[in-house]
Amino acid sequence: MKAEEHRPGTLYLVATPIGNLEDLTFRALRILQEVDLIAAEDTRHSRKLCNHYGIRTPLTSYFAHNEQEKGERLLQILAEGRSVALITDAGTPAISDPGYLLVRRCRDAGLPVAAVPGPSAVIAALSVAGLPSERFAFEGFLPAKSAARRKALRALQGEPRTTVFYEAPHRLAAALGDVVVELGPQRELAVARELTKVHEELFRGSAAAALAHFSQTERVKGEIVLLIGPAADTAPEETVEEALHRWRRDTDLPMRAIVKEVARQFNLPGSEVYRRSLQLKETEG
Repeated sequence: MKAEEHRPGTLYLVATPIGNLEDLTFRALRILQEVDLIAAEDTRHSRKLCNHYGIRTPLTSYFAHNEQEKGERLLQILAEGRSVALITDAGTPAISDPGYLLVRRCRDAGLPVAAVPGPSAVIAALSVAGLPSERFAFEGFLPAKSAARRKALRALQGEPRTTVFYEAPHRLAAALGDVVVELGPQRELAVARELTKVHEELFRGSAAAALAHFSQTERVKGEIVLLIGPAADTAPEETVEEALHRWRRDTDLPMRAIVKEVARQFNLPGSEVYRRSLQLKETEG
């Protein structure tokens, strides 16, 4: 009889609640109960979740400072055929988190990895902020020092997307002050604090209003997501006629192509730009 083929274990990336313990999915609960080991960022923190749901699976720590050693050990456990659930203190593992290194190890070794999706502070904040969300960028934590933070913010002066950051509560006021300096007092933004928890707060308004609001509190507490809205659209500095003239002067493109490019620049119908190109030709001519 042929020996049973050895199968490696699966690494499950399990999203856990970002505050409200009721946000654990049925699948996440089942996986946490069925795996052989749970690798947690902070076992003391994660034990509260396990105790709440009666999860008896053994816990081991896995975080930035022991990633090298523990990552090798977890890889060995998976190769032996045992399954592991990777969790973070809150939300989805491997997002702004060293868990991606373990995922990379598994992928390089040909070991199976499965996502068990669920809570994410980034997506939760974006969904309730009321800022444009068809395009957005997540940038992790803003730099802690003002000079580096202002440089990072300066790069957003013309950013067309909503940009999402994590921020430490004790640095929030300073960060908002830098937003005012670099992006202007009227830049629209939102601050999500303590999402899904009892004292959840969502502030949306101008950068100056946000700075005034959070400066009134002696000590801001909780987990913070800072969302900076896209830069306001600015009208082109040149007219349609000036753009048509510039394209004709500086390129060898046929008029049809020039009309198409100018229509895209001014967000106008091609027929309108073509009509004005004919008027310009008559005027010049």
